[in-house]
Amino acid sequence: AAEVVTGSTAWIGRGLSCVCVQSRDSDARLSFDLTPVQEECLLRLQNRIEIQYDSSNIEHQEELKALWCASFPGTELRGLISEQWKEMGWQGKDPSTDFRGGGFISLENLLFFARNYPKSFQELLRKQNGDRAIWEYPFAVAGVNITFMLIQMLDLQAVKPRSLLGAVFLKLLSENDRAFDILYCITFKLMDQQWLDMHATYMDFNV
Repeated sequence: AAEVVTGSTAWIGRGLSCVCVQSRDSDARLSFDLTPVQEECLLRLQNRIEIQYDSSNIEHQEELKALWCASFPGTELRGLISEQWKEMGWQGKDPSTDFRGGGFISLENLLFFARNYPKSFQELLRKQNGDRAIWEYPFAVAGVNITFMLIQMLDLQAVKPRSLLGAVFLKLLSENDRAFDILYCITFKLMDQQWLDMHATYMDFNV
């Protein structure tokens, strides 16, 4: 757990924790104008969000292969469509069908997590921490859902933030261009901890 939430990533936790007690009523009375730097950072992130996963795109194929290699080093992938993908928590043998909710950025988020915080990534992938349920949540599908949830929660497709939380995030994004990817990793870890605290099983996944 410490791998994701300490060190260079701790600044995100400090930045966001200060807004947890703020109400949406107060947000409605505030104006969140962006600096030119924040506008540029938001536009770059929005451009990433708009890209859909394209199974015919060679770059996208290579990123998917890279995710497999980072997830199961030493295990050969037999194909981009393979029953092997179910081991990672995709719904079927073709992961491309699961990217519809999160787009290409959800693959980038998973790959960023695997490459930058491999210990935490492997612990979550292999469900190594805590007293686990017999029927666990699907790891990869959970990852796509987290990407989608963060985009909605931070209102990242709007022209400018409409909540204090979104405004604080954009400040963080202007300080570190990978803030969204880092926040994704932290959120995944927190989701897994919440899963354990709830003693949840697969039937609780939507909750």
